[in-house]
This record gives sequence, structure tokens and C-alpha cells, in this order.
Amino acid sequence: MVGARDPSAELMRSGINLIGQALSIFDADLRLAVANRQYQAMFDLPDCLTRPGTSFEETIRYLVARGEYGPQDDPDQAVTLRVDQARAFQPHYFERQRANGRWIGVEGAPLGQGGWITVYTDITDIKRQEALLRARSAELSEQVLENAERLAATNRELAASNAALQEAQRVLTRIEARTRQVTEMVPAHIAHIDRDYRYSFSNRRLPSIFPGASDPIVGLTVEQALGASTWATLKPHIDATLSGEPQVFEITHPTSGRRIRIALTPDGAEHGVYVLSTDVSAEVQAREALSHAGKRSLAAQLTSGMAHDFGNLLTIILGLQGRLAAQDLPQGAAEDVQATLAAARRGADLLNRLAQISGARDVSLQPTDLPALLRDLAVLARPSLGDGVVLDMRIDLQSDPLLLDPGALQDSALNLILNANAAMAGPGRITLTARISGEWIELLIEDTGPGFTPEALRRGTEPFFSTKKGQGSGLGLSMVYDQTKLVGGTMRLENGDTGARVTLRLPLRPVSRQMVLLVEDDDTIRADARDMLIALGHAVIEAASLAEARALTDLPGLTLVLSDIQLGDGLGLDLAADLPTVLMTSLPPGDPLRERATGPVLTKPFTPARLATALACAAKDAP
Repeated sequence: MVGARDPSAELMRSGINLIGQALSIFDADLRLAVANRQYQAMFDLPDCLTRPGTSFEETIRYLVARGEYGPQDDPDQAVTLRVDQARAFQPHYFERQRANGRWIGVEGAPLGQGGWITVYTDITDIKRQEALLRARSAELSEQVLENAERLAATNRELAASNAALQEAQRVLTRIEARTRQVTEMVPAHIAHIDRDYRYSFSNRRLPSIFPGASDPIVGLTVEQALGASTWATLKPHIDATLSGEPQVFEITHPTSGRRIRIALTPDGAEHGVYVLSTDVSAEVQAREALSHAGKRSLAAQLTSGMAHDFGNLLTIILGLQGRLAAQDLPQGAAEDVQATLAAARRGADLLNRLAQISGARDVSLQPTDLPALLRDLAVLARPSLGDGVVLDMRIDLQSDPLLLDPGALQDSALNLILNANAAMAGPGRITLTARISGEWIELLIEDTGPGFTPEALRRGTEPFFSTKKGQGSGLGLSMVYDQTKLVGGTMRLENGDTGARVTLRLPLRPVSRQMVLLVEDDDTIRADARDMLIALGHAVIEAASLAEARALTDLPGLTLVLSDIQLGDGLGLDLAADLPTVLMTSLPPGDPLRERATGPVLTKPFTPARLATALACAAKDAP
């Protein structure tokens, strides 16, 4: 036996040398990989032909020249024939008599990674017994003897075939396992549905695309796995695919609010459907944000040239009207002056709102008592409501602090309440409902007015679109939409049973106050990060190096680590802390060091909102 000189090779060498048969393994390049002592002894081979790397052609040429295969009219042709057979290797079993008169059984099988293994068994004694049995068993007919010999040969061939089938089964099992592993790593749900709408295959990624879905789902119907509402949306597309028409479409998952793109492909062989589902929420949000950004940019271009001069004119008008208001004017003239002042102030407010939609805005997430904020909102809104309009607050929330942008949220809700008030011609009711729905905070503002027109449902969030016929700026819903998207939420316009309904969904980020170990070797960056953490309600312990941080990781009460990836004396990645960890870095996405991170990674510079989100994710995913 020959092989590499390492413990595992020595163990394998000892094992196959104990096998009674001769054994050889040649690789896909027809070079010897493994052979045992019996192989060398059986064919009386020199040492040079039993070393790894020896070519199959060299070995055959040596055996042909020695007469192993009997007299040959053309030795080169005999060598070429056997080498060609080896290149097109097929599983086989045969028996042959050697030049020395001994008989051997030759059994060969291919290997999954290329090459083949051959086992040689000396069957001389078996052949002698068969001959003796033939000579001395007159009572047995010639046919029985021939059948016995044929059966023995067939059994040996069957054993060789079984070995080849077992190897093929092993290779197929390994390929299947690798295929399943690859499909389970894909960030999408891959499945197969049969003609009865039952899942016959799934890569077990359904819950990551449809939160709350059943798992495992093989054997379940689509309705059982995804629920009646989603099934009602999917069924027409599945039926169309079963009839041979591929489908690609998007749906909104009613429970999570995620936008899901689904591709259905007909499976004509089994009359089923292949399914590929991917979460495209980020793509859709980016597309919508780009559209709104383009409209805001257009608004800025349209107004930038006029805003300065218009602002000066309004200042002059307000000044002149203010002086007139201070004079002793007749009753009618005084009322006209006040009306002019009110119109000019409204123009100034409109200029400010135009500046807001075209300028950059930052999210300011803070620990917020949402029930208290909504109660304050009701106090602000009620004096502005029309006669007979009632504001009904239905708050189904705990007082536990949540990470929200309180100013933006209050502005958005107030805007929606005032819009609802303007939509009702007379007495009516505005209902604000606040509740938790899965992983979302849900705010519903409903009224008893006429509801949205079809055009308003389609264009309501566009800047400058208004149904108030010259009395509205067309910026209210657009600003609410933008403020909601900035914090990762969604906004939906629809008509309810009694009037219009606007639904805001904001990510549920409970405030879990942490004691954070902040590891950063730059004093300025560390100070900025510390101020952000304190503003978010967390306690902070600082370390300026990896060595200092390691001395603090076992501090009682420590619950989370925020560390730079690259520190002066090492890598934050190597901070062996049994705690949830958020890493920060200036390295670009795709950098090998970033790829090593197993938790959230913040790209510097980052905002308090992004920091709060990363900390919440790390705390949520902690065991």
C-alpha cells in the first residue's frame, strides 16, 4: 500500500492491507491513487508501479510485455485497447485465466469524483472445485453443472452491480443533500405545488418571506400554509399557471405588510407549479422614494427661483397690513385687513412647507410614551375641529416606551385629523385607533365623510395633488407619506364602511434600556456615539482599545457591545464577549472584514435612528 505519510493515511494503509483481495484505485487522469500489498504481490509488480501517480498505461504495458494477457501480435495495440477501455470506464465483472494458469475475478466500479476502484480475487480454488465436481459427479447432469456454474458467475456479477448501484446511490444522496443546502441558503422561498394545491417540496424559507406562515409545509395546502386571505389572492395565478401560463406578480402580505414578488412556472411533467417567492419590500420602498424624491426635486426647482422674491413681497404685505391694522379703520375695512393678513400668513406657511419637502430631513428616534403623545395630540386637535365634529381616541397600547420620531408622528397624525375634518361638510366623527399588530404599531384615522375619490386613492401621496379646489396646498399627505417611509413604515389610503380611512404602520421598536460597552479608539467618534446612546436612554461604559474592552466584558449588568471593527490594537471582531454585539466601520460593504461579522454592522457616519434600529435588532436576536 502506498499513500501520504500522515496519521489518517497510515490508518487507511493498515486497513486495506488486511483485505484478502488485491485492490487498486486510479483517478480520473488514469493515475494510481491507492493500492495494497496484495495488488503488488498478485501481479508481481515492481515498487515503481505501486507508487501514487503511476500511470495506468505504464502498468498495462509492463503486464502485456510480461505476457499477463497471453501472446499478442501487436503489443502496442493491446495496450491502447485497454487504456481506451479505461477512459470510457463502465462497471463490470469478469473472470479470466492468467498466463501462469491461475484464475482471477475482476470487479470494477466508477467513483463519484472520477476514476475507479478495481478488486481482484483469486478464484483458482473455486474453479478447481468446479472442475472436480464436474469430473466426479456423474449422477449430476451436465445441464445442472452448467447451470450451477452460470449461477455462480451471475451471482458474482450481481454482487459487482450491487456495489456499483450502492456507490451511485451514495453519490446521488450527497448531491441531493448539497442541493437542499444550497436552496436553503437562498434568501427566497423555493417550492413545488401539485395539482391539488399541496406543497410537495419546500426549501424551508417560507417563514422568512411570509412571517407567521406554517413550517414545515410539505403536505399542506397553500391555504393551510398562508391563510385564507393570501390564498384568495394567489389562487387565480396558480390556476393560470396550471393551465400552462407562467406568472410573475407582486402582493402585499396582509400580516406583515411586506411586498412579495412571486414567480410561478408550470411543471408539465407532473402537472404542478414551481414557486419562487422573494421579499422586494426594500426595492419597492426605494422605487417609491426615488419617485417622490424626483417630485420633491421638481418642486424645489419650480419654487427656488420665486421663493426669495415672493418671501420679500409677503414681508412687505404683512408690514403694510400690520400698520393698517393699527389704525382706526371702519369695521368693513378692518375685517378686510385681517383677511389680507391671514392670507399672507398662509402664503408664508406654504413657503415653509415647500422648503421642507425639498430639503433633507433627519429621523430623530427617541424613547416615546405613545399613549401620552396621542392624548396630547387630541388636546391640540379638538379646538380646530368644526362644529359637531367629534374626535374619538381608541388607544389600545401599553405605556412602555417605544422608539419613535415623536415630532414627525404628531405632525403626521394632526395633518390626517385636520384633513378628515375638512372632508366632512357638517357634523361627524373622526376616530383614531392605535394598536399593536404583529411587528407593527398601527394607527388608523377614519372619518364619516364622503371618502376618497378614485383619483385621490391613486394620486393622494403625490406632491401638489389636492381635491380642495384651490384651498389646499397638496402637500399634506405627501409629507405624511415621506415621514412614514423615513422611519421604515407604510401608509395606506382606502375607503372604509363610513368614509375615508388612512392606515399608518410603523416598525415596533420597544425600548429595552441597555448597559452598553462602547469600544472606539477615536476620541471624537466615541464621544458622538456616547451622546447618541445616552439620548436613546442607554447607560454607557467606554473603552478606547481592544485590551481595555476585554477587561470589561465580564462587568456585572453589561448587556450589549457597540464596537469599531478595526481598533488600534486589534479587531473588534475578536472581542470574545458572550453578549449581543453591534459593529461599526467605515469599510465598504463586501469588504472581507465586514463579511466576518455575524450581527448588525453600522457604516460610519450613522444617524441616531440607524443606531437605535441596529441596537434593537441585536437585542431582539440575542438568545
